[in-house]
Amino acid sequence: MVRISDRKRRPLEQSGLPRQRFHDPRHCSASLLLAQGVAARTIMERLGHSQISLTMNTYAHLSPALEREAARALETALTGGD
Repeated sequence: MVRISDRKRRPLEQSGLPRQRFHDPRHCSASLLLAQGVAARTIMERLGHSQISLTMNTYAHLSPALEREAARALETALTGGD
């Protein structure tokens, strides 16, 4: 029986990339999409989560920059300035 992690390990070794846990690429993808402003619901659907709370509880805490961006957007909306 060949495990998924075994199938993934061989191409990584051949490419010279470091070893990764099974969910590392998934985690990276979700984090990058959030940082690019992709809607959380879209990310939830791509990951196959049944509830958006799972997606947000798992990934949204990763980027303080997202918090700063949200604060700036709210300030702009309230003051009408840049």
